[in-house]
Amino acid sequence: MDVRPTSEYTESERRLHQIVEALIFAAADPLPPKRIAEVVHEVRGQAPELGAIEDAVKRLNERYAAGQHGVQIERWAGGFRMTTAHAVAPYLKAFRTQRHQRSLSRSLMETLAVVAYRQPTTKPEVDYVRGVDAGYALRKLMGLDLIDVVGRSDAIGRPLLYGTTEEFLVAFGLDTADDLPDLRSIEELLDDPAFDEERAELMLLRELPVQQRPSDGPDPSANGVAAADGPPQTDEDAGPDEATGKAA
Repeated sequence: MDVRPTSEYTESERRLHQIVEALIFAAADPLPPKRIAEVVHEVRGQAPELGAIEDAVKRLNERYAAGQHGVQIERWAGGFRMTTAHAVAPYLKAFRTQRHQRSLSRSLMETLAVVAYRQPTTKPEVDYVRGVDAGYALRKLMGLDLIDVVGRSDAIGRPLLYGTTEEFLVAFGLDTADDLPDLRSIEELLDDPAFDEERAELMLLRELPVQQRPSDGPDPSANGVAAADGPPQTDEDAGPDEATGKAA
């Protein structure tokens, strides 16, 4: 990669790169370009163009890549965030112990996936796809600030519409909901033998037992069709297995 030498930038450009890098590094949440411009204006009395900030991020990432740094800057929930490079992801996953990991239970993750891919959606629609009463899971996800009420449907009774939040984007490392992987890509990934091999390696590094994916057919509710026999089961019937932490 041909990276423009630092000496070829003006003093003003070098200073902006330094400011942008420091602000993104220090920010606890994704930092929008507009906020960076406001901070610079507050200190210097003149705000840089948003395009100049975008260019600064691009140049910083070029330098990180050229120097094989372990960090990079990514678009995240409408702003910029300092993240670790993709190449070192397996080492970070191995570094984090199970004690420090916070995850969603299967029922919460299934409900969240339905809302994410069908939003805005109603509780009856989520119930139908999952084949259970999802009221408990929806309330739990709202308490975790991963979903929220975004309006009302025009259907009979005008049920509430649910959608994902900015916290959802932050938790899953997305810039917008449009960045969700398409379902076909997920199916192809799960069917790839290399996926199981990599997962097994990571689990061994963390000294955890490897759980193989079931091979005796898909979950009957996974394709969006409710189970036909018997009344719908509620999330409460499944027992108090809900985790209280957010997805990493």
